Amino acid sequence: MEKDIMIWSKEETMSREDMTALQTARLRETVNRVYEKVPYYRAKMDEIGLKPEHIKELSDLSKLPFLTKQDMRDTYPFGLFAVPKEELVRIHASSGTTGKPTVVGYTRNDLNMWTECVSRIAAAGGATSKDVAQICFGYGMFTGALGLHFGLENIGAAMVPSSTGNTEKQLMYMKDFGTTLLVATPSYALRIAEVAQQIGMDVKKEINLRVGLLGSEMLTDAMRNEMHKAWGEDVLVTSNYGMSELMGPGVSGECEYLDGMHINEDYFIPEIIDPKTGEVLPAGEKGELVITCIKKEALPLIRYRTKDITRLIYEPCKCGRTNVRMENLSGRSDDMLKIRGVNVFPTQIEEVLLAMDEIAPHYELVLTRKNHTDSMEIKVELLPDKMTDSYQELEALRNKIVHKLRIVLGLSAKVTLVSPNTLQRFEGKAKRITDLRKDGE
Repeated sequence: MEKDIMIWSKEETMSREDMTALQTARLRETVNRVYEKVPYYRAKMDEIGLKPEHIKELSDLSKLPFLTKQDMRDTYPFGLFAVPKEELVRIHASSGTTGKPTVVGYTRNDLNMWTECVSRIAAAGGATSKDVAQICFGYGMFTGALGLHFGLENIGAAMVPSSTGNTEKQLMYMKDFGTTLLVATPSYALRIAEVAQQIGMDVKKEINLRVGLLGSEMLTDAMRNEMHKAWGEDVLVTSNYGMSELMGPGVSGECEYLDGMHINEDYFIPEIIDPKTGEVLPAGEKGELVITCIKKEALPLIRYRTKDITRLIYEPCKCGRTNVRMENLSGRSDDMLKIRGVNVFPTQIEEVLLAMDEIAPHYELVLTRKNHTDSMEIKVELLPDKMTDSYQELEALRNKIVHKLRIVLGLSAKVTLVSPNTLQRFEGKAKRITDLRKDGE
């Protein structure tokens, strides 16, 4: 049944007073349940002399210990679960490329909550029941594809679960099925448009895309501009946020005003902390996002350190939603690069590169160390129509990039211009950093 989905749920417009009351009640219930059901977390609380009855108000949240990805690996696979395995109806896991995967599970109620959360952020991001939604995330243990699939299906959109790969076939589906909404990483959405150009397809004329519901990667303003160049200025390009440990996609998402991602606060309490000290920062300050899950049954993580850098926005949004928003991510605390004593976020580099007309939205950072000194090479791909045999023109462009990067980063970097279609393309999360540094060299 079609419904007005500009705002999907009444919880998105609750007063701050009512939301605080709801969060407080759910937090107290969650802390009691976790203390009783999860021995690992009970031991962490007992270690600091904290009991569930000490959590009376929302401000008491800061008394509780943090959880990290390492805690999840230390308790692999089910040590943080608050329900017996028999009550699970779904299990997902991370890729585990750097060790044991992080395992997450869902009860039937958890899946219903997940669908509700994704429906909200999809509706805020422009989805309607009239859309044909093509999901170009990999289906499987990764939570992104199935999470967005069920949320969009719940709205009433027609689903095209095309997964990743075979980009020419993706374009065929988009054209033949009349795809109006694309779910993908920002980098793969641009890759689809790039392949279309290579095969002579004009996506602005031959494909009726109106919404890009992008996630799983940071969406910088520069990358959003590239999306508009590739797909058309009229396409609404929105970003949404989530991670498997918390649920999957659906924690927060942008509305049409593109002024931060609305957090589903009735299910997730956000905090911003100093990533070095763990101290809770005042409202509006930038730091590491910490999330507490207050309605999940299987895996109700408390004060989970996401390592994502953002700030919270409490001012009202023009869309009418009253829930707090998180600014689009500045980066991750563990993605910050330290080059010769200078802190560098890859997003700073991306903003510089994509602001230049000669540069394609593809780059690679190569980090090396020689004689105990770090160096950074930035490989930058030229656009096909900007290729030239003129050494002077290429050198002038390279020097311009070096100069702009020096202004933004405060250090010099080696810039290497490479030919079009040289650098690796990605269907999932883009891997733009190659770190060849070894300690002691």
